[in-house]
Amino acid sequence: MTMLPATTHSYLARAAESLAEATASTDVPTRYACAHVSALRSAAALLAARARPAPTTRRRPQKNAWVLLAEVAPEMGEWATFFAAGAGKRAAAEAGSTRSVTEREADDLVRDADRFLAVVEQALGLVPHVSPREHLVRVS
Repeated sequence: MTMLPATTHSYLARAAESLAEATASTDVPTRYACAHVSALRSAAALLAARARPAPTTRRRPQKNAWVLLAEVAPEMGEWATFFAAGAGKRAAAEAGSTRSVTEREADDLVRDADRFLAVVEQALGLVPHVSPREHLVRVS
């Protein structure tokens, strides 16, 4: 069994926190933004575990997390493309736009971010988290 870096575990914990915040939020833009941030932190966890720094021979343009994820974990390419497409909406939601996303889009993204976190956890050989929604059902 491979030991995962502490940063991987930290990103996973923060992804779960953002997901829980998204699930609990009644504000649509906040729900969308928190779900997207959760997915970004899930991607960062996988990158922390798998990415290896390239030799610094010349200055290269920086790549965003979604581009890096598709390079480092090609099996996550569709997820990377999907979440990259929502970055503009997240930025608008974070800026306070109430028309940037619909309630349905926010709810769908919460579910997608939850699933993505589980996929990342499985890819890292971990037991998937308990979804915030499942936790609410179990507690009730």
